[in-house]
Amino acid sequence: MQFGIFTVGDVTTDPTNGTTPTEHERIKAMVRIALKAEEVGLDVFATGEHHNPPFVPSSPTTMLGHIAAQTSKLILSTSTTLITTNDPVKIAEDFAMLQHLADGRVDLMMGRGNTGPVYPWFGQDIRQGIPLAIENYALLRRLWREDVVDWSGKFRTPLQGFTSTPRPLDGVPPFVWHGSIRSPEIAEQAAYYGDGFFANHIFWPTSHFQQLISFYRQRFEHYGHGSADQAIVGLGGQAFIRPKSQDAWNEFRPYFDNAPVYGHGPSLEEFTEQTPLTVGSPQEVIDKTLTFRENFGDYQRQLFLMDHAGLPLKTVLEQLDLLGEQVIPVLRKELDSLRPAHVPDAPTHASLKAASVAAASMEASV
Repeated sequence: MQFGIFTVGDVTTDPTNGTTPTEHERIKAMVRIALKAEEVGLDVFATGEHHNPPFVPSSPTTMLGHIAAQTSKLILSTSTTLITTNDPVKIAEDFAMLQHLADGRVDLMMGRGNTGPVYPWFGQDIRQGIPLAIENYALLRRLWREDVVDWSGKFRTPLQGFTSTPRPLDGVPPFVWHGSIRSPEIAEQAAYYGDGFFANHIFWPTSHFQQLISFYRQRFEHYGHGSADQAIVGLGGQAFIRPKSQDAWNEFRPYFDNAPVYGHGPSLEEFTEQTPLTVGSPQEVIDKTLTFRENFGDYQRQLFLMDHAGLPLKTVLEQLDLLGEQVIPVLRKELDSLRPAHVPDAPTHASLKAASVAAASMEASV
């Protein structure tokens, strides 16, 4: 089981004092948060990709490469890589380069994002979002797995005798998660390739994502990658933790009420009741997170959003201390003890490399 944090990289005014960080301060804060994540024993740091204010992470591989140089264990990932508006060739090369720099500590999550105007900014049509995601990813897979690619499709210039460089580290492409909050076509795509499916269920009720994840599991089995309960599932969530529950509620409420994605809608109480958002003591976060397994089955990756809505860096770092010291060790022990032996761990570069070597050896002996 992997535990980590993800960030959307928003620049939001702190509603308690009216201060707004500069882009420079926010970028530096995100790096500090990633380093803290490794320090407290988390497994994964993932950054979003956005190309519009009030967000700053427009170049995820630049940030992750910088973090790679300052860490040794942390898996570096994305909480969205825009497969629809990025060129698959550039994704192939950027993440292979990052793979080498990070000695394999890299995976990524494909997504379409939630900002409609980004499509025309990059010369695409939002009405083609699903076809773009399907075609672009099919090309990306080939670029990582074939040394020379001839290709033609609907959305980009054909390729003739093209080699993406550098080649993936050890001949093993980064593991891919497909993220979606609403589209069965994306769950189908993940299942078809035997990739991971990530349900960032921070906004919608549990019942919605139960249907999406169940569909992915069924199709994963249909395509022969293993039984439905062996499918690779990741979940998102947000937590705000203080040693005392009421302190957490009192402190987080103004941030929730004014958050760009939360505020001015359902109350904090309503939102925590219907979604994975957990506000309270470490034990309350543990108890609610354990219900995720009851709702979705055994899964491989749990990421928490900890720095959204204008929370100051000091507060985020305090949250990470509580998460790493009091929450994750209990969750790790409990969830690992409950997981059946036939349900796989989250893929890593080492496990993917070992599987590749074993497959090559078996093929050579036939």
